[in-house]
Amino acid sequence: MGCGCSKLTSCCCVAEQNGLAHDEIHRAENEEKSEVSGLPPFREYTVEQLRIATSGFAVENMVSEHGEKAPNVVYKGKLDQRRIAVKRFNRSAWPDARQFLEEARAVGQLRNHRLANLLGCCCEGDERLLIAEFMPHETLAKHLFHWETQPMKWPVRLRVALYLAQALEYCTSKGRALYHDLNAYRIVFDDNGDPRLSCFGLMKNSRDGKSYSTNLAFTPPEYLRTGRVTPESVMYSFGTLLLDLLSGKHIPPSRALDLISGRNLQMLTDSCLEGQFSNDDGIELVQLASRCLQYEPRERPNPKTLVAALIPLQKETETMFRCVQVFY
Repeated sequence: MGCGCSKLTSCCCVAEQNGLAHDEIHRAENEEKSEVSGLPPFREYTVEQLRIATSGFAVENMVSEHGEKAPNVVYKGKLDQRRIAVKRFNRSAWPDARQFLEEARAVGQLRNHRLANLLGCCCEGDERLLIAEFMPHETLAKHLFHWETQPMKWPVRLRVALYLAQALEYCTSKGRALYHDLNAYRIVFDDNGDPRLSCFGLMKNSRDGKSYSTNLAFTPPEYLRTGRVTPESVMYSFGTLLLDLLSGKHIPPSRALDLISGRNLQMLTDSCLEGQFSNDDGIELVQLASRCLQYEPRERPNPKTLVAALIPLQKETETMFRCVQVFY
């Protein structure tokens, strides 16, 4: 579990300590070229193709994006010998077929190894479906809040933070800076145990629900005022995720900021992490979270700043690792 993998009988994280931050960046760029080139181009599918791929949208193939059965359900399946995740919206989610297709095609142009990439869509009659890469090792919420064998280790939590920041930086560079309801259920783990950001949240808001969950304590203050998502709103949500990674639980930002201002950092830190990181590293992460949670949107950092702040922490805490997986 410590590597963010599930259903494992053993997991060995092998540290590689002799890489510099710049080496990691170049390695990541090379990985992106090789991995992205292996993905098929975005395309449209028929309902029948997806019905076959998911065994008739079988109940046993349902996987929950938010940990519960929502009106818009995600199914796992297999299409063209590739494992896929299919998000099926309720019938009123996207009444405008043209808008749905335009949004899906735009998101489908993105290709990055930090994303669970969008492979296709289906817009047929009242049906609105999205097809993405399938990530087999569940969500960050599962591994962070509901772990079964061992808690997620500190280096892996930092790796999640960096990879998420890199995903947001890439999306921003491609003109997709808005991400709706960024939370621990939107981060999923691939075959290698590496975290990726679900592409589903990149679709502009539709009638499938509000851009943020109903828990107002975790909602960016400007969204409560205007009902609109901005790039700065996404940074606020990133701050709540940093708190999740640090504490191992979902602490309301107002409560966390009170603890930070009172220098009561111990109350913010997961007791399972004792001895795994230096006090300086903990303070760096807390300060970064605090910057993301500023009330005034203009005072929050952007994704590029987040990446620059998180890379040095990776070097110091030896996060260059591989996970050796042995399945049941």
